[in-house]
Amino acid sequence: MSGTEWWQKPFPITSVCREDLRRFFSQEEIENFDDGDMEYLASKMSDAYCDCGYWDDLEIIGRYILDGRKEGGDK
Repeated sequence: MSGTEWWQKPFPITSVCREDLRRFFSQEEIENFDDGDMEYLASKMSDAYCDCGYWDDLEIIGRYILDGRKEGGDK
C-alpha cells in the first residue's frame, strides 16, 4: 500500500437502516422511505455528526486509545 493509500484508507463509522427509523416513525411512514431517501438521510446524518461533535469525539477517543497503549491497557 502506497503512502497516500495508507493515509486515505477509509474505516466505516456507522450506517443507518430502516430498522433504525422504528424509534421515531410508524411502519407506514417507514415504507415511504425509498433507497434514495435513505441515502439522503445517511448523508445528512453524516453532515450533522461532522457539525456536532465528530471532530471533538475523534480527538477524545483517539487520545483514549493512545493513552491506553501507554498504560498497557486494552482498547
